[in-house]
Amino acid sequence: MAKERYIIITPVRDEEQYIEKTIMSVISQTIRPIEWIIVDDGSTDNTGSIIDKYADQHGWIKTIHRSNRGHREAGGGVIEAFYDGYNCVESKDWDFIVKLDGDLSFDSDYFERCFHNFHYSPRLGISGGGIYHIIAGQTKFEKDPVFHVRGATKIYRRPCWDAIGSLLKAPGWDTLDEVKANMLGWDTRSFPELKLVHHRPTGTADGTWRNWVKNGMANYVSYHPLFMLFKCVKRLFQKPYILVSIALLASFIFLFTLFL
Repeated sequence: MAKERYIIITPVRDEEQYIEKTIMSVISQTIRPIEWIIVDDGSTDNTGSIIDKYADQHGWIKTIHRSNRGHREAGGGVIEAFYDGYNCVESKDWDFIVKLDGDLSFDSDYFERCFHNFHYSPRLGISGGGIYHIIAGQTKFEKDPVFHVRGATKIYRRPCWDAIGSLLKAPGWDTLDEVKANMLGWDTRSFPELKLVHHRPTGTADGTWRNWVKNGMANYVSYHPLFMLFKCVKRLFQKPYILVSIALLASFIFLFTLFL
């Protein structure tokens, strides 16, 4: 397989604790990106100086610094930062575009193996690896539907990217892109064997409500409404009580009515 040409855009905010893990993972890749734009979304810690240091050392790494809006804004803020990076991409001849979080670490052949999956599945439009967490010294997989690719590690094939248009600047963007791709005949899939360690626990940045709203949107892609209703009823008797069921059902209904 010929080396694929890809670009990475990484929005970050207050990631001084983790960003170097991500940087070292990308630098060590067997197939490096032709361009990597790291967007500092108004960090108040040392994130900006850390990414600038590596940009000075590697010509293919570029940094952008946004003003501090005063708070972390889930969904919309992340995608606004992403597009600030996207609008500064200089390379025109690329095959894949990657939205990558700044709190991940992964093996040196991660992207090479991802591109093999695209190579053998011509209709695969959006893909990525599985998210893992280190809990009590053990690596634990965070289970998601196989059709859902986590927003922390989205890889888009260029024709699919062009077809789905812009990403939604709101929570749930990482599910609506898959819905649009599926409706246009593209496959979306994550590969759990391709491990990414997520050093910031899922949901700590967004909060419980927003995290389960995003889960409900992900369920829309393949779950029948009756099955979803059963799932929400079952969730009523699990902690946190009631809240999760409401979040799941509200987000599912929102997408169901949106695409009627």
